Amino acid sequence: MAYAVTLEALRVLEAIHQLGSFAAAADALFKVPSALTYTVKKLEEDLGVALFDRSRQKSVLTPAGHLVLEQGRAILEAAMRLEDSIKQFESGWEPKLRIARDTVLLESPLMSVVGDFLLQNRPVELSLSEEAVGGGWDALQDDRADLVIGVTGELPKGNVHIRAIGELEFVFAVSPTHPLALTEGTITAPQLRQYPAIVVADSSKILPARNSGIFESRQVLRVDTMRSKIEAQCLGFGVGYLPKHRIVDELNSGRLVLRQCALPRPNQMAYLAWRKDSPGRGLSWFVEQLIKQDWQLIPVSV
Repeated sequence: MAYAVTLEALRVLEAIHQLGSFAAAADALFKVPSALTYTVKKLEEDLGVALFDRSRQKSVLTPAGHLVLEQGRAILEAAMRLEDSIKQFESGWEPKLRIARDTVLLESPLMSVVGDFLLQNRPVELSLSEEAVGGGWDALQDDRADLVIGVTGELPKGNVHIRAIGELEFVFAVSPTHPLALTEGTITAPQLRQYPAIVVADSSKILPARNSGIFESRQVLRVDTMRSKIEAQCLGFGVGYLPKHRIVDELNSGRLVLRQCALPRPNQMAYLAWRKDSPGRGLSWFVEQLIKQDWQLIPVSV
């Protein structure tokens, strides 16, 4: 199917409108004026409307011409983005990069790397998201992310690269006003069951959901992010284990206090993960930069 409005015609309209005459536009586009005249006349015939008011000395768009150009600018911009993306792709830089961070990690190290990347002014569209529990692995398998940060648990076999970024230490912390904060000695399983447990819900969509909780409770409050879990425990809504590196300020200010629990939660290694299928230069750059960041975790043993 042939369309009346072409990219070439839109470029001609834009040039004439900006420069005010067919002659000036022809010089800017390295064409002869007759070529522009033919392009405009052909477009007017195909559309059945006049695009320029020829009663004036300066080339002025008619209302119909303005409509064509205003709508056409979005097409021109999309075409330029496509050309940039193709050039970027041929140079090894992917046009889009989707990065998912597990909610257990701080956001600031990732944002620092993103800021450095944006300063390079590469036409790579970045998309950042947050996953929880097994959601990072799920995002890779479901093709919601190209790179995931902070995934834990059993490592999948197959088409996945991983790099360890540190070990997560979990501590049992409660609000100083919570009854368990006033209990003497080690907190037992029967004592835990008396109070609501605050847990972060697994964000997985296709893989079976994982349960990060290690004890049963008569009530459960599920939240989407680690930020919400920390705040809920600070408010005394319930109890649970928290990553130590995320609650330094809360412990220092007294909003949370540490207690010994009879059901300890072991440390977990956190990883970067991405698929093996030909990563672009953008993904490789992010992997190397993210590995260098201080995630405030227990360092990886060498």
